Amino acid sequence: MSTLQISLAVLGIVFLGLVLVYNAWVYRRAAPRKAAPPPSGQHAVPRQEPDLGGVDITQATAPRVPPADLTVDAAPDAGDLLVDDPLLHVTPQADTTASSASSGASATAQADPMPAPVLPAAAADKRPALDSLLDAIALLPLESALSGETILQVQPTTRRAGSKPFQVEGRNAATGQWEAVRSGQRYSHLQAGVQLANRLGALNEIEFSEFVAKVQTFADTLGVAVELPDMLHEVARARDIDQFASQHDAQLSFMLRPARAAWSPGYIAQQAAALGFVPANMPGRMVLPAPEAGLPPLLTLAFDAQAAQAEDLDRTAVYDLLLSLDVPQVAQALAPFERLCQALQALGESMDGVLCDPDGNPLQADMLGQIGADLDGLYAALAAHALAAGSPLARRLFS
Repeated sequence: MSTLQISLAVLGIVFLGLVLVYNAWVYRRAAPRKAAPPPSGQHAVPRQEPDLGGVDITQATAPRVPPADLTVDAAPDAGDLLVDDPLLHVTPQADTTASSASSGASATAQADPMPAPVLPAAAADKRPALDSLLDAIALLPLESALSGETILQVQPTTRRAGSKPFQVEGRNAATGQWEAVRSGQRYSHLQAGVQLANRLGALNEIEFSEFVAKVQTFADTLGVAVELPDMLHEVARARDIDQFASQHDAQLSFMLRPARAAWSPGYIAQQAAALGFVPANMPGRMVLPAPEAGLPPLLTLAFDAQAAQAEDLDRTAVYDLLLSLDVPQVAQALAPFERLCQALQALGESMDGVLCDPDGNPLQADMLGQIGADLDGLYAALAAHALAAGSPLARRLFS
């Protein structure tokens, strides 16, 4: 073999090696980021498994179509909130023109660990499930107290009239408090109510008629009279409440997309868990829980549900995630928007993510501060109508 042939062979081998090294580098660079192994003595973040029997508390329930544009009027008593900001996503409602809520927080806030919020006293108040502001209530006066067992045996088994929650309550003869009927108690008065509006719309005539039929059958079985509300009046009230709700039902959503390499589901879960997020009942969902059990989560993080159920989570690529705040469901005192900004900044820095709107269009970080300032008007308007964000009535109406 000549010197030329040997030289060509050596050059070919070197070139082939360089190609292999380059391909390996490109593959490694493009591979989804994996979760770092946990320190010794600790366990990795558990994989999310679907819970077909569970209900995701962050799941939207409304078929309303949000408007194309959105803005907020800062005046508390404004009847209509102006519209202009595509980031304020209104929970579906017919003819919805909504806004978003919370005090101004800059996206440049420090990404320090988020402090545990202090639960406002109002959010923990124990109030009757039925309220004349939000429910059409039928009264069932009793000549003598009845036992809870007797009432439970004959009360309607369904808890809905159409798409609206239906409930029977009794005034406890011992405490004088209205409550859901329980065994072992005696009740001096009864009332039944149906919710006038929720995210599925306003109570209509058909649903009201179904409510009347349930209550009348219940009263006849007990052998008591019933005082029913006027249908036209209650349906008109329901439309007014639904119109107000459609103008003040806002949901903020922001997208993070990887600047370079995609993320794996395990990597997302590990980074989110470091900020206090925990897996929800649905695959691809994590929530930042409220400080008190039973309250809606402060924030929701969502990514591709199919990727979250893949066999090999380290090799599955995720190209975006959504961070959301359901404004009416969380009390302003818990600073949910500030925590949303902190989470966006912390995840953006740790995961090398790009801030985008829900459609994937890049955003300037300073836009968050402007949105936060606009949210004050929504919070004030809700509070002025006895529907402060995070209160029991607001959680019922915006559900």
